[in-house]
Formats: sequence, C-alpha cells, structure tokens
Amino acid sequence: MKRALVVFLAAGWLHAASAAERPSYTADGRMLPLPGYREWIFLSAGLDMTYESEPGPSHSTFGNVFVNPQSYRVFMATGRWPDKTTLVIELRDAVTEGSINKGGRYQTQFRGLEVHVKDEKRFPGKWAFFSSDGKEPAQRIPAAADCYTCHQQHGAVDTTFVQFYPTLLKVAQEKGTLAPSAATAR
Repeated sequence: MKRALVVFLAAGWLHAASAAERPSYTADGRMLPLPGYREWIFLSAGLDMTYESEPGPSHSTFGNVFVNPQSYRVFMATGRWPDKTTLVIELRDAVTEGSINKGGRYQTQFRGLEVHVKDEKRFPGKWAFFSSDGKEPAQRIPAAADCYTCHQQHGAVDTTFVQFYPTLLKVAQEKGTLAPSAATAR
C-alpha cells in the first residue's frame, strides 16, 4: 500500500510538471532551449572533471548540474528517475585571478550546456544526450558517442552519475536503487 501511494504521488508530481520543465523538440529532433533551468534543483558542481584518460582542456572548467524539480521529487521518494527527467550540466570557466580573490577558483564565462534526458518513447535505451549553446535548439549527440557507453557502464542509477551528487547518492543507497558497480561510491 505504501509503495502504491508513493508511485501515485510520484505520477501526480510528474503530471503537474510545467511545460518549461519538460523536454520539447523541433520537427527535426533537436531539443528546444530550457531557459529556466537555473531555477531548477542544483545537484552539485564539479571542477575540471573528465572521463578521459588523457588530460582535459588547457583551461579550468566548472560543471554545474541541475535537474527539473518534479523529477527530483520523484527521485527523492523512490530512488528512481521518472520519464522526462532532464539533467542540465552548465559549463563555465573557472578562474583564479580577479577582483579581490587571493586564492581558490570562481566561475565566470558561460561555455555551453550538456543535457541528459530520459524520454522513453522517443529514444532507444530511454536516455539521450544533447549539446547546446543555451540559445538555439540543442543537437542530439549521436548514439554511437562514448558518453552513452560510459553512462551505461558507470551510471550509479539508470545511466546517471548519481555517485557525484552526495544527496542523491544517499537516497539511492537507502532505496536500494544504486547499481552494483557504484555500490562502493562515496
């Protein structure tokens, strides 16, 4: 009974999602911009993260991760991502010198967006990746790209890197939804 109530409430939250929080597409399959993503739930920021064994770019970058609020609420209740979950990674330059800063790094110029979206009817494998400048419709990253394989192999929950979001990692551990490969994540 309790699980049925959680699923019912989760479905209600998702149904109530505003159009601005749900992915929309052009006729040729590009994702329309998500202008309100900075008002979504902030999950975490990574500094100079890379999944490649080769060194990353010569400049330092922050990746700020946001998720649409309805999907966040469902995840917090169930430990699973509902259909239409949209995660946005905003990339910004990280600099050390400026104004009165004497140490550390802070964020400056916008560099682009990467979007990870779950759309079960539209995409084989349920999830797709898009790259965007934040203004024009985002181009889908081809399914043969390394990001798909990496997320399938290393995603902590449903191809997402929950292991890098401390609050969500704890929820996934408590709900038992963490992939075995990520069970030792800290």
